[in-house]
Amino acid sequence: MSMQDDGRIGHFIDGRVVNIADRSYQDVFNPATGEVSRKVLLGNTTDVKNAVAVAKAAAPAWADTSPLRRARVLFKFKELIEKHHDDLAAAITREHGKVFSDAKGEVTRGLEVIEFACGAPQLLKTAYTDHVGGGIDNWNLRQPLGVTVGITPFNFPFMVPMWMAPMALATGNTFILKPSERDPSPSLMVAELLQQAGLPDGVFNVLQGDKQVVDGLLAHPDVRAVSFVGSTPIAEHIYTTGAARKGPYPLRVQALGGAKNHMVVMPDANLEQAVDALMGAAYGSAGERCMAISVAVAVGSIADALVDTLQKRVRSLKVGNGMDQQSEMGPVVSAAHQARIEGYIVDGVRAGAKLLVDGRGFRVVGHEKGFFVGGTLFDHVTPEMRIYQEEIFGPVLCVVRVPDLGAAIDLINEHEFANGVALFTADGNTAREFSRRIEVGMVGINVPLPVPMAWHSFGGWKRSMFGDLHAYGEEGVRFYTRYKSIMQRWSSSIGKGAEFSMPVNK
Repeated sequence: MSMQDDGRIGHFIDGRVVNIADRSYQDVFNPATGEVSRKVLLGNTTDVKNAVAVAKAAAPAWADTSPLRRARVLFKFKELIEKHHDDLAAAITREHGKVFSDAKGEVTRGLEVIEFACGAPQLLKTAYTDHVGGGIDNWNLRQPLGVTVGITPFNFPFMVPMWMAPMALATGNTFILKPSERDPSPSLMVAELLQQAGLPDGVFNVLQGDKQVVDGLLAHPDVRAVSFVGSTPIAEHIYTTGAARKGPYPLRVQALGGAKNHMVVMPDANLEQAVDALMGAAYGSAGERCMAISVAVAVGSIADALVDTLQKRVRSLKVGNGMDQQSEMGPVVSAAHQARIEGYIVDGVRAGAKLLVDGRGFRVVGHEKGFFVGGTLFDHVTPEMRIYQEEIFGPVLCVVRVPDLGAAIDLINEHEFANGVALFTADGNTAREFSRRIEVGMVGINVPLPVPMAWHSFGGWKRSMFGDLHAYGEEGVRFYTRYKSIMQRWSSSIGKGAEFSMPVNK
C-alpha cells in the first residue's frame, strides 16, 4: 500500500489523499514499543464541509447505479481485501497492538459483511401485490438516504467500518468514515482498495480527526444517517443530537455503546471448556472488545474449582509484542488506556475484591516501553463495586459468585449494559430458560463471544444500544434505506365520479 509512505496519515476526499502541511497532526503509536510510528491529520469544520459537499455531489449518480453494478464493485473490493488480507492485519497489529492472529480474524469477520453486501440485488428486492382492488397494484421500494457517516472505535479499525460502509454503498448511499485517531492507517488502505475496485470518486471518503470532526458531521444538515460504535456517553450524545435536529430530515442514528458482558458457568458445565472460553473471551485482544467477557458468574458448587483453574491459566498467559507467533495477548492501545485500566485494578482492591492475579507493572523483555497490562483476575466481586458496574475495556476478569440460575439471571438483568452474555451448561432446559429470561441483545449458549454472522445483525439492549435498527444484516439494509409504498392504476380501470368515503378493497 502506497498512501502512507511519508509517515503522515491524511484524509481521503474525492478520490485522493489530503495532507495539509501547516495543520495539526497527532502522534500515532506502536503500542508494543511505545514509540511514535506515524502522525495523523486532525480535521476541522472546513474539512467536514468539503467532505460532505463531495459526498452529496456524488450521491445522485451512485444512487442511480443499478444494484448489480454496485455489487460488482463490492465483489472486486472483496477480492482485493483477500489479496491484502495480511497487510491489513499487520497494520492493525502495529497501531492497535492485538496479536497478528487476532488481527487476521478481524479482517475475516469484516470480509464476511462485504460478502453479504455483494448480494445487493437480492437484498433490495421488495414486495409486489397484483390487483389489491379496483384495478390498483401496490408495491414498495427501498431507496438510499444520501450522505451517510460511520464513526468507528480503535478496537476494530477494519471490522467495524466494514459493518457500515459495505451496507451503505450496496444500498446506494455515499459514505464518510471517521476512524479512530489512534489507529487510522486501515482507513486509507480501505479507501485505496475501494478506488482500485472501481468505486467512483466521492462515494467513499475518510475524515481523520477528533471531537471537532464528529460534532461537525452530526451538525451538518446534509448528513442523513450516522452509525457509531464506542462508549455509552458518546453513543447517547449522538442519539440525542439526532433526535433534536430540526429540518425535513431528522438525523437517523444507530449508536452502539458500552458493555459489561457476563458468562454464567453452571455446576454441570465442562470445567475445562468453560475455562478455555473465559481465557479467550476475557483476555483476547487484551480485553479491548465490546463483546469481551469481563464477568464470570460462578453458580453454586463450581465456583472454587473454576477460580482455582482460572488462576493457574491467567498466570501462564503468554503476553508479547503482537507479531510474536507465540503470544496470546498483546499490549493495550495507549499509555493513557494502560493507566486507566491499572486505576480500575487499584479501585477493585480498595473496594474489597480479592485480587488473585495482578497485571499492573507488567513488562515484556525488549519492549519495556510498550503499553502492557498483564492478565488480571479478581474473585469475590460484588455488584456495588465499580469494577463490576463499569466497562474496564482491558484484560481484567471479575468473578461473581451466586447460588443458582435465578440469581445469575437477576444479577445480569439488573445491569445497565445488555450487549452480550454467555451460558455454559450441559442442560437443554437450563439453556432454554436462560435464553428466554435474559434481557440481553446477543446470547451465547456454550459460545463465549456470540457475535452474529454477517447475514444476521449485531446489537445490544438497554444502554448498550441507542436506535431501533442493529448493525449489518437485514437490519443494516433497513437502516441505510427509506421505505416507500407505491399504488398504481390506469385510466381504463378508474370509474366515473368522485369518491368521498374512505377507499376500501373492492
